[in-house]
Amino acid sequence: MTRSFFRALVVLLALTGSNRCLGQAAENLPSDYLSKEFHAGRRQALRDLMPANSVTVIFSYPEQVFSNDVNYVYHPNPDLYYFSGYKEPNSVLLVFKDTQADGDSSYNEVLFVRHRDAGREQWTGRRLGVEGAKSQLGFKRAYNSEDFAKFPVDFKKFANVYYDALPEDVTGDGSTGELKKLIAAFKTKAGITETNRQVMSDLNLIARMVTPQNLDRVMTYFKDKFADEDHKNNPLIQQLVAKPDSTTLADVKAKIATTYGGNTGYSEFTSKLRGVKTPEEIAVLKKAVEISSLAHLEVMKSVKPNMSEREVEGIMTYVHKRYGAEDEGYPPIVGAGANGCILHYEENSATKLNNQLLLMDVGAEYHGYSADVTRTVPANGKFTEEQKAIYQLVYDAQEEIFKLCKAGVPYASLEQKSAEVLAAGLIKLGIIKNASEVRKYYPHGCSHHLGLDVHDKGGRGNLEENWVITVEPGIYIPAGSPCDKKWWNIGVRIEDDVQIGKDKGTILSIDAPRKWQDIEKAATEKSIFEAAKFPELK
Repeated sequence: MTRSFFRALVVLLALTGSNRCLGQAAENLPSDYLSKEFHAGRRQALRDLMPANSVTVIFSYPEQVFSNDVNYVYHPNPDLYYFSGYKEPNSVLLVFKDTQADGDSSYNEVLFVRHRDAGREQWTGRRLGVEGAKSQLGFKRAYNSEDFAKFPVDFKKFANVYYDALPEDVTGDGSTGELKKLIAAFKTKAGITETNRQVMSDLNLIARMVTPQNLDRVMTYFKDKFADEDHKNNPLIQQLVAKPDSTTLADVKAKIATTYGGNTGYSEFTSKLRGVKTPEEIAVLKKAVEISSLAHLEVMKSVKPNMSEREVEGIMTYVHKRYGAEDEGYPPIVGAGANGCILHYEENSATKLNNQLLLMDVGAEYHGYSADVTRTVPANGKFTEEQKAIYQLVYDAQEEIFKLCKAGVPYASLEQKSAEVLAAGLIKLGIIKNASEVRKYYPHGCSHHLGLDVHDKGGRGNLEENWVITVEPGIYIPAGSPCDKKWWNIGVRIEDDVQIGKDKGTILSIDAPRKWQDIEKAATEKSIFEAAKFPELK
């Protein structure tokens, strides 16, 4: 179907007033979505953090082209969803600290949404519209996005205007460019000159997450990126590149706060709120993690050496869908043997697992919240002695980290403990000679926040109650490594999702076996997929 033909049909249907009951609310839907009261409470929590005479502005994400005139399935901006419940493109939310007067009425929040269009809705699905935003999301003030440009708000009068780095790639935004117009109107109203989105994202990362302890690793990871034209033109990033030490880091962080206050303030507020999960969020996250754990268990029961990586992925995603998960929280990682030594291997293209270890990092996304669970299993059901030794070492490191998962413990201590245990174990196995070599086989961090983003927003100081974080030590020994060949192509990661408590953490992904003995036992159990027989392709 050509793009022009599609547009012509849309216009025709709109002109003829076709609605086909599109205005009616869809029935037979899940009953456990977050409530409008939850989202309203999050907006109030945001106001409580904002200083007087300030406003926060949150735009939708742009649509993205998949191929020609077909877009990817739309994924909403997690911040916009968190604070409004709205999941459609071409929208913007305004949250004011103080009540704004408007003649005889007043308001402290406004949502601008995509307009209703019967013709388009018949092709691409129902739209909530202004009335839906009011009745279903609880907004008293909601307008079509086209009304934003003329809406009587003077952003220049506010002491602080908080906003995220603005979307840049709006090529999938449709022929009318609604989101592009929204952003242009905001820039005009607020009188701002926008910094490159990726540069701004990296500045926020430096401000929020970089510490003297991880500075060297961050600078190594971003070495090539910081050398591109956009980053070379930013004086603060180049100051850190020129002298990457703790003193420079502190100075750069202070300058980021002064120079980019609207962006860094936004990042600070949203990270503080989204890092600590509410009971409603915990309930949804638990379901996402449980679904993911059951999928991992089913693979343990069904996996065979003659399976392909993609077949294993298919088992995972089927189980996710069977329990109501809308999607995966990130591209599934299913790597056998050498592929398991690639941290974010996503091709999943090997046609046979053979008698190798299979590393599976796959998590369901349920109602917007993502799990992140990794298990490493032998495709033939039995660990070799070398595989077992590496697996047990990673397991031991994870056990030691779990002991630290309670409120008040410095987040950085989890990373320190993981490196300490893994280094000692690798030395004992003769794979490395001193602890400084551990990063050769353990090149990533051991934890991140989990929520609406798989790498969710959250603090980096002391652990707090109701943070949900991952614990994921790993060891990866690719072929050619400077150690005995018997260790080559062994890659092991064990990743669990943990809710931080006052005195201890709760492992949410407990339904997926972790001990090597329990994994071997699961391999002897019958899978529901064993009876599945598919005809051969011609």
